[in-house]
Amino acid sequence: MIKKEERIGDCRLILGDCLEVMPTLGAFDAVVTDPPYGIGITKSNRLAVSRGLGGKSWDDEAPDLSCLPSVPSIVWGGNYFDLPPTRCVLVWDKNNAGRDFADFEMAWTNLDQVARRMVLRPMNMDGGKQHPTQKPVALMKWCLGFLPDAETILDPFMGSGTTLVACAKLGRCGTGIELDPDYFEIACRRVEEAYRQPDMFVQPPKTATQGGLDL
Repeated sequence: MIKKEERIGDCRLILGDCLEVMPTLGAFDAVVTDPPYGIGITKSNRLAVSRGLGGKSWDDEAPDLSCLPSVPSIVWGGNYFDLPPTRCVLVWDKNNAGRDFADFEMAWTNLDQVARRMVLRPMNMDGGKQHPTQKPVALMKWCLGFLPDAETILDPFMGSGTTLVACAKLGRCGTGIELDPDYFEIACRRVEEAYRQPDMFVQPPKTATQGGLDL
């Protein structure tokens, strides 16, 4: 079940298997997550071995996302999963200028909004990349902007903790679950640092929903 837990500010970080942990946590207002896509990215010499991030197999198989609660959700890598049709796709345009990485990544949402795009180069990411598929904090803060009334945010695939770092900086209550103990410790350090260097003049969500929203 829960192997280890840290509470840092308004964030709760849990080491464990999300399938076992989530049923014990109660309701959340929204989900913002970046699950493994099942494409074996850790086998890439460029992204893993050359950066000291290899030796892990968490991305060999994509998870079954039917475990996610029925609340407003943003799921990165949505094109890799069997998810319902959506009118609100979020696109991270990496502005790669011809480099051989993917030009963009896509997030599936169940939000009743129009599709949106953020142009953001991933270079020099937030003090250094500590996870092969780490997202920029600015990208996750952008995602939370589509959930203005959500106070409690769940990330069941926490990784290095970027979603919770964004929660800390925007005054949200984030809960993250991570299976890998090394990434769990990295996430704890990053969230602690986020609280030491908070964003100025950040307002909390306009209203906090009570429990989750069934769509």
